Formats: sequence, C-alpha cells, structure tokens
Amino acid sequence: MASSRTSGILLHPTSLPSRYGIGDLGPEAYRFVDFMETTGQQLWQVLPLGPTGHGNSPYLCYSSTAGNPLLISLEQLRDRNLLEQSDLDNLPDFSVDWVDFDQVAAVKIKLLDKAAETFHAQAGPEDRQAYEEFCQKAFWLDDYAFYMALKSAHDGASWSEWDKSIARREPEAVQEWQGKLAKEISHYKYKQFEFHRQWTALKQYANERNIQIIGDIPIYVAHDSVDVWANPENFMIDPETLMPSEMAGVPPDYFSTTGQLWGNPTYNWKKLEETNFHWWLQRIRAILDYVDWIRIDHFRGFQAYWAVAEGETTAMNGQWIEAPGEKFFNVVKEELGSLPILAEDLGLITPEVLELRDQFDFPGMKILQFAFGSDSKNLYLPFNYPRNCIVYTGTHDNDTTVGWFNQLEEHERNRVLMFLGCLSPDGVHWDLIRVAMMSIADRAIIPMQDLFGLGSEFRMNTPGQAENNWAWRYRPEWINEELCHQLREMTRYSDRAPDHWYQ
Repeated sequence: MASSRTSGILLHPTSLPSRYGIGDLGPEAYRFVDFMETTGQQLWQVLPLGPTGHGNSPYLCYSSTAGNPLLISLEQLRDRNLLEQSDLDNLPDFSVDWVDFDQVAAVKIKLLDKAAETFHAQAGPEDRQAYEEFCQKAFWLDDYAFYMALKSAHDGASWSEWDKSIARREPEAVQEWQGKLAKEISHYKYKQFEFHRQWTALKQYANERNIQIIGDIPIYVAHDSVDVWANPENFMIDPETLMPSEMAGVPPDYFSTTGQLWGNPTYNWKKLEETNFHWWLQRIRAILDYVDWIRIDHFRGFQAYWAVAEGETTAMNGQWIEAPGEKFFNVVKEELGSLPILAEDLGLITPEVLELRDQFDFPGMKILQFAFGSDSKNLYLPFNYPRNCIVYTGTHDNDTTVGWFNQLEEHERNRVLMFLGCLSPDGVHWDLIRVAMMSIADRAIIPMQDLFGLGSEFRMNTPGQAENNWAWRYRPEWINEELCHQLREMTRYSDRAPDHWYQ
C-alpha cells in the first residue's frame, strides 16, 4: 500500500566517478540519480556544497551560500562550446578512487577561467540575460566574487592578514581593489553562475524522478570566509586583531579530555536579534535555492553553545551560553513558512535541546552504530525510535559499517550479531541496512559506502584528523544489477518505495 515512508542515500557529489579527478555535475551525477530512481530511493543527502578552504572540508567553506566550482562539469562546458575537446584530451591521469584536491584545482581552475573568458566574449543574448538575472538575484555574489579575488591577490591569505584598510572594507580601499581586480571578479561570478545552472538542472532532473535533495547547513561558518569579512558585526570578532574573540567548540567529554576547539567565531546573537536575524534568513533562502530539505549541523547550538575565549588553545576553559533558538525559529516560520528542516541532534544533548527540536517538529537523527554500547534504554536502538526521525547506519563522520564492526571487541560484535539475528558477520552491512529500512523511522538514509560493503579505508571523514579526509570516490562499475536488485527489493518490502510502485 502507499506510504509516506522514504529512504535514500548519503553521497557527496565529489564522490561520484568522473575522469577529471573529482566527482562533478556531469553524466555520472545523472546516472546516480537514475540508480536512485531504479531502486526507489527518494532522498539524496549531500554535504555542504560550498567552495572548500583549508583541509578541503565542506564544513569550512569560503562562503556559506556559494557553490564549489570544482563540481562544475567540464563536459557540459565543452558541449556549449565554452571549452574545446582538446582542452579535455590532454589532462593528467587522475586517481579514480580518491580526490587529489590540489592536483584537481591546479588543472580545473585554469579551464574554468578559460570558459569564463569565452563566455564573457561570446555568450549569446539568452545566456547573457540568464547571467544578468542570476547576478541580480544572488544577493551574496558581489561580496563573494570580490572576496575570492582578494584572496587570490593575497596568495590565499586569510582576510585578517590583509592590509587593514581592505580587511576593514574601508571605502577607498574597496574602490581601488575593485578596479584592480575587475577581470578576476567577473571570472568568479561566472563560475558561480555556471555552478548554479548545472546544479539547478541536476536538481530538477532528480525532482522529476521523485527524488528530493537534503542539503546541509553547518551552524558555524569559517573565520576565513566572506561571511565574516563582509559581516563582522554578526560575529564575535576582536576589532583590533580581527580574530575571533570567542570561538566555537564542545567541552571535554568521554572521548576528549580537552574538548574540541573548532576555531570558528561564535555569533553575536544580540546583534543578529536586533536585525530580526536578517543574515540567517538570507542564508536559509539561499540554501533553499539548492536543496529541498535542510539538515542543520550542530543543532544544539541554537539552544546553548560552548564559547571559548580568544587565546585559548583547547576547549577546556569555555562556558555554555544560551542562544535565542526559540525566537530565531519563530522568526524563520513567520518569514519563510514551515520549513523542511532536519536537526542534527547528536552529542551532548540536554532536555532543553530536545524541547526546542520538538517544539518545531523537526525530525532528529538516529545512528545505528551508536545503538549497541549500553542497555535496552539506548535511544539509538530501533524499538526506541519515534516515527518522526531519520535513521542512518552511519554518517559522514562515522566509520563505514564494515569498518566499525571489524573494530569492535569480540563481545560487542557478538551482541550486534545477536541483535541482527546473524550467525556470521558476512554481509553485516546489509543486515544493518535491513534494520534501518525496517525500522519505524519515517526516513532512512544509507551511506553509499555501506551499500558497497566497504571497509575503514573508504570512510569519508575521521574527526580530529587533519589530512586524508573527504577524498573517497566510487567506481562506476560498482553500481551493478545485483546491487540494484537487492536495494530495490529491500526498499519495496520495507514500504519505503514511491507510491506508484504499489498501485
């Protein structure tokens, strides 16, 4: 019978196959959507889509609203005569399994700049009109393009290290630099136009096939970002050093005796509240141009956040400060209506955080890898779920299911096998997928690595590890008829397939 239960896949676009060293918005992205449609998946969850900074983390972007130009399909640029076939014929032998971000950027940015020059010189009236309309609509574009051009002119240095006149956006310095960097600014604008055009087409293709996109909003933005440079009044910034006067993180806990010091500036919530949260409303509107659902990372920070003073090197000496979460979400609801928001409610969660989540009926997250470490009261065990939640075998920050299981102590593995009803650990990833899909949760999301049964070496991110993250890619031949059949049948029998499958 028809049901509102759904399932989907967690896969960042950089993990798609392509011969250009990084997943992009070209043919393999459409093939992935076709795979999702064939298997009845209705949710595609991606990580933040912004231009990544140090460490290539999508959670530390140069902009909270721009797109990552490295995702632009070179083949689509060739097909529109913005690049020549010869531009694509003599590229390096990129790895098919991992993204070498430095190598990819060195090659791809040059080609994107060439496409920008060709576009500005040769674009027809229809394309020019579309470009002008995009530039007028994208409220964030002028600041972003200027910021990125300035970063390039300063050899990639953070804005707080620039000459103080432009770091503080003094009008004369702004006018001077805009004149110097006019060509570079136009290139950055074009790349955002092209990203938006390609992503919008892909999203429309997915939506037409009953697939919705879940995007991700990290609660904090990077200090080295246009958001902070252009709007320092919204953040806790030392006016003398231009560095965060108050940094975000989490306090010491069982996993870390010194806590986690992220280094992002915390918000000046008083100032934001005075403006009726204007910056945040604009940010949400911009994200909704790209996605159908928003997952808010570190949702608990809207109720209270851990703040660490400037100069501290660990998160030990911080304090909890209450945030105006209820006022904020009421304003969001008044201004934008009832929004499709998912709350990342993992970690140190208090009753007040859960109350805020439930007041606005936001689905929370349940992680099966967290379910087996205690007793039957564990909230991550499926029989303790509410319907209004989203269940994962693991997230981008977790090990793969196979890697997680193999690293458990023997008695813990036996407990997992007993719960799953397995006599053998072979195929444990499918057993955990089955538990997620058959659970009462309205939504189930499976990381792509778990569908392939991959081990620890293929995980997306290891928190606290500075290098070798975010780089995994799958090979196109791994999507085969056997995988499609198994996922399709599990989706059907867990009552998570599209309505028309049951008619």
